[in-house]
Amino acid sequence: MKIVVITGSPRKGGNSFAMTDAFVREAEKLGHEVKRFDAAFMKIGGCHACMTCFKTGKACSFDDDFNLIAPAILEADAVVFTMPTYWYSIPAQIKGVIDRVYSFVVGGKDIAGKKCGLIACCEEDDPAVMDGIRVPIERSAALLKWDVVGEVLVPGVLNVGDIDNTDGCRRAAELATKF
Repeated sequence: MKIVVITGSPRKGGNSFAMTDAFVREAEKLGHEVKRFDAAFMKIGGCHACMTCFKTGKACSFDDDFNLIAPAILEADAVVFTMPTYWYSIPAQIKGVIDRVYSFVVGGKDIAGKKCGLIACCEEDDPAVMDGIRVPIERSAALLKWDVVGEVLVPGVLNVGDIDNTDGCRRAAELATKF
């Protein structure tokens, strides 16, 4: 299976990165082909709502690094989003990617039938803090006719290494078995 992993953390070696690494290692061990895009280290702007998606031969007429991710999404069997929670929501570093998935709808590209996964964490102990991530991803998947095969939501982690005191990495690796 071809799996695209899109991360949203600007902190290499942080908690969501550790869970992402665990997922990727297990997915590759299972024989899946994984392409990873660390959105926080790419140049990706927000959607301009110009409705010219795919008219230039690229997903977006505003040529930035989203046009590197879009072909991989088109070819993928599955998409996994990984991120920390920022102020009860999706971090800006990945939000541009998520918003610009709209280009497939405008461009008439059939991306239905993909599998989808979510890996997220937050500082607070209440898992409901991640509702601002979980609900938009679930609704986007429903709109796109993607099958959400699993979510790994880990509360109570802030500092680098806090994830080691949880079962987050183990659960992220287990998520790979659902693809």
